[in-house]
Amino acid sequence: MGSTNPSKRHAEKKIETELGSIDLAKKPSRQWKLLDFISVTMMAGIVILFLLIFTSLGDSLAASGQLYLDHEESAAAQLQLAGAKTSSSVTSDFTGSTVSSSFWEQVENGQLVEFCSDRYVDHMPCHDPKRVVKLSRERNFYKERHCPPAAEKLNCLIPSPPQYQRPIPWPESLRKIWYGNIPHTEVVQSKSSRHWVKKEGQYFVFPVDETNFPDGVGTYVQQLAQYIPFDTGAIRTALDIGCGDASFGAYLLSKDVLTMSFAPRDSRKPQVQFALERGIPAFVGVMGTLRLPFPSFSYDLVHCSRCLLYFTANNGSYFMEVDRLLRGGGFFVFSVALELQPFQKTCLEELQELVTQRLCYTQVEVGDSTVIWQKPMNSSCHSQQHEQPAICPKENDADKAWYVPLDYCITRPTAFDDLGEGMNPILPKWPERLEKAPLRLIKMSNHESEQFESDIHTWKSILNYYKKTLHLKLGSPEFRNIMDMNSGYGGFAANLVSEPVWVMNVVPAFGVPNTLHAIFDRGLIGVLHDWCESFSTYPRTYDLIHVSNLMQSTAQRCSLAEVGLEMDRILRPGGMVVVRDTEEMIHRISKIATALHWTFEVANMEPEGVYHLVARKHFRKQKSYLQIVEFQKFKRGATKLVS
Repeated sequence: MGSTNPSKRHAEKKIETELGSIDLAKKPSRQWKLLDFISVTMMAGIVILFLLIFTSLGDSLAASGQLYLDHEESAAAQLQLAGAKTSSSVTSDFTGSTVSSSFWEQVENGQLVEFCSDRYVDHMPCHDPKRVVKLSRERNFYKERHCPPAAEKLNCLIPSPPQYQRPIPWPESLRKIWYGNIPHTEVVQSKSSRHWVKKEGQYFVFPVDETNFPDGVGTYVQQLAQYIPFDTGAIRTALDIGCGDASFGAYLLSKDVLTMSFAPRDSRKPQVQFALERGIPAFVGVMGTLRLPFPSFSYDLVHCSRCLLYFTANNGSYFMEVDRLLRGGGFFVFSVALELQPFQKTCLEELQELVTQRLCYTQVEVGDSTVIWQKPMNSSCHSQQHEQPAICPKENDADKAWYVPLDYCITRPTAFDDLGEGMNPILPKWPERLEKAPLRLIKMSNHESEQFESDIHTWKSILNYYKKTLHLKLGSPEFRNIMDMNSGYGGFAANLVSEPVWVMNVVPAFGVPNTLHAIFDRGLIGVLHDWCESFSTYPRTYDLIHVSNLMQSTAQRCSLAEVGLEMDRILRPGGMVVVRDTEEMIHRISKIATALHWTFEVANMEPEGVYHLVARKHFRKQKSYLQIVEFQKFKRGATKLVS
């Protein structure tokens, strides 16, 4: 072997020494620590993103942010209002007393109210999706009414959609409505609804023969009519649970049957909003933890089509609510899809046992997809039962229905004991029942029949005055959906049954007697409601709002300005308001009407100091300018205040 070059060996040794001074193993270690850090960070980001998208955490954070924005916007509007007045700290009303300049007090003194942003176009304060994200899903609790506290109420007017126009008049509205009034394209994209509604140009169209019923609603009702006496006057009021396209209630109008349809709020498929735009009676509600806002024995027929409600769940409390609302001799129709889901089969079997064996209903008919039961006329069968459910205790008021929890007991018809033990109300057939004093009004509420008959004549005179002196065209295409905010015995609505309108009769939950049972006994429909809260309906759903002698009792519990803003929310642009009250109340309301951008007239033609304010809500393409007009003492005759 040859000898190694000494200079080369020296160079290699120098390189080894230099390399030895460097820890080559540490460099890869530093690189892996950096990669690990990047990987962990990315994985954490993915996990957080997953939580935000697929859990309620994202909804909660979004709702919190939205509530913050809402608060900021409301506060800004309030500051703008406060700054608009030259002396905003103290104002003086017509009595000479002084009040602080809160938002509601400014509105009551005629200060113009600003408009909300466009994102509030379908705002429902007590059914706001932003408020319910943290609420329990159990028993549909999150779909019930959840109203905002006073500090979170909006201090602005709900705007209309940009393309909104006067609704198509009845009965043409039954077949088509303006797309721009309810611009929800999701509804026609849904597989469950595309067969009953279509978008054609600027319209939503509702085909006559294409509804939620496989063979059409006409064929469906004809099949039911083989067992249910629709054409005899025995069936007048009906309740449609989870109304779908509301075609059932729409078709029954031809049978002279008034159907109250209800469904929960649905932002993608607003069933109730579509029904009201078409001119069909409806409101937002759900079978949950509370009674529906009706008195006992309200309906001659209860209907649930393509029913997904598990009536026997929660100890059968859902069906106990149906039983509370159904009259003796009334019918319950349970209709499902032709191909039953497993849970529907179980529900139907359990419901059959509950209804026939424990509640003594008679099974009238059972088909492939529909079962009809009839409620017994008396409770003699119930008294022989030794198993649950038991008859409700005497202290259980079956007519209380405003935020009252559901019961698991059989409603006690004790008011009719003199007609037979446990007898349900016996009513004349329609239309005779309209003007006959309801038996339970006389027995339960200590009202005299003469008082009821006097009310009939009074309202005939008032409606005559409305038509001839105030020139309200109540039978014209201008009006279809009408609300009476303080209905009493329903005299206002009773005088409109021959007109092409329907009336939502509202009996206030506080401050007045609960006479809603008399309204239903007369063959009319309505709900209980507290006017210090928002009503369970979408914006722009009523053509006319009627108010008689309500404001005094309401003003003791909340600001009349709050009531005014809610009236503006549910009133359609171009719609009218008629207020019948004392001179003092009309004075106060006239200022609120100015603040709401309404135009109005005040008249006094009735005896005993009764005044009328007739107002109109205008289309708001731009913010309107109205002058605040000082109140005057009015003599007999109509006096124009604002034009």
